Amino acid sequence: MLTPEHANCPRAGFFRRLGACIYDLLLAVAVYMLAGAIGFGIFTALVNLGLISMGAHQHVADLLNQTPLYHSLYQGYLALIIAMFYSLFWSKGGQTLGMRAWRIKVQHPNGQTLSFITAFARVVWSLLGLGNLRILLSADKQALQDKMTRSEVVVLSKEANQMRNWHGA
Repeated sequence: MLTPEHANCPRAGFFRRLGACIYDLLLAVAVYMLAGAIGFGIFTALVNLGLISMGAHQHVADLLNQTPLYHSLYQGYLALIIAMFYSLFWSKGGQTLGMRAWRIKVQHPNGQTLSFITAFARVVWSLLGLGNLRILLSADKQALQDKMTRSEVVVLSKEANQMRNWHGA
């Protein structure tokens, strides 16, 4: 979706982004917990169906956490779910809930919303949030993930942010 009226909005600074990150972290933890419960339930079902052997382990949780293959697959699944959480929000409207609260939006410089693939690449390039530290060292207010995906995070006016909330844009 192209929103040309957002093409000339000022870029968001470090502290505004940090505020949105903290807000979104609470949501991401909830998503992580829900995905973890679902993943653990599926793993438990596979054990109960006899598709995965308990071996010498007493509890399913021990099997999951002490077997490198199962543990790696489980953690990879959780990381993928969190990456998809951010990617879906960024590709559908350019904002997570925390970004809406802080009136910031991720977009291409022409105001176009990111594709899912670009949004996913942005998650990877953020380096678990460390990519934002580049903002403190640069005059262009761009994080590593902004540079690598040719995107930007802009500050919306109160009016523009409210229009996005009411019209679902």
